[in-house]
Amino acid sequence: MVEFNYSVATATPEYFEINLNARDGPLGTSDFIIRLEAVAFPNAKFFLHLTYSYAINISGRLAMQTYLGTVGSHKVGFTVIGKQADGKPDYIRGVRGLMERNTMRYYLAIDSFLGATRTAPAVRFEKRLQNWFTAAERYPRQLHEMYRRTYVEMKRAEHVRQQTAH
Repeated sequence: MVEFNYSVATATPEYFEINLNARDGPLGTSDFIIRLEAVAFPNAKFFLHLTYSYAINISGRLAMQTYLGTVGSHKVGFTVIGKQADGKPDYIRGVRGLMERNTMRYYLAIDSFLGATRTAPAVRFEKRLQNWFTAAERYPRQLHEMYRRTYVEMKRAEHVRQQTAH
């Protein structure tokens, strides 16, 4: 689990920038930086720019290579690098695929967070959970990890732990 600090760098009707930072993460990761920028255009359209980075130590790199060489070897990203013999898309794998999956997860988390801001506070957390899972399931080849019930129960328990820790 990564616990991010949230800050609004700029917020105007034409442009906003938010930053998420975390000093520590799981498996030897640290120094997470996520920046989301949006520029408004006419007709209620906008351009969204998402960047993120993190550092990983040597034990984290070894853990990642072990994961990608074993239980994570079947995981793929979103970039199509060719076609399989049956004509289906061949997706990127390895570290790049992992980065693409994580980027999409972060994007969906931010989108779910922002999409629930006008929801009543009492049900906002639940709406975010449900919206994120629904959005992630649109990409089952890349993002499906567990069933909705398992995911929601796990996140609810994590939320309770976070609330009692603060």
